[in-house]
Amino acid sequence: MYDEPFFAQVYALVAAIPPGRVMTYGDIALCLGRPGGGRTVGWAMRHCPDGLPWHRVVNSRGALSTGARLPDGKLVQQALLEEEGVAFDHAGRLDLARYGWEGVRHG
Repeated sequence: MYDEPFFAQVYALVAAIPPGRVMTYGDIALCLGRPGGGRTVGWAMRHCPDGLPWHRVVNSRGALSTGARLPDGKLVQQALLEEEGVAFDHAGRLDLARYGWEGVRHG
């Protein structure tokens, strides 16, 4: 069973992330008053609705963690972020200090 109200909050926050900016799973959970809830955010993102800018959610290392959502998910995610001006280093990570977005704290 999943937490439908929390998932809706996750989707609303992800929809607000501006182009060229990212949030981590953990930062989303923290903004929504659920410190340590990054895995739940990941579960929500696995089931996110079409049209959501899912590509703007990254892991705590600034790397891409698409899991099974898309077969070539990391390539697609990186391409979408690069189109928005996000640069990646040779290890495939982005600079969270530069591209991270803090969102609006709810908790």
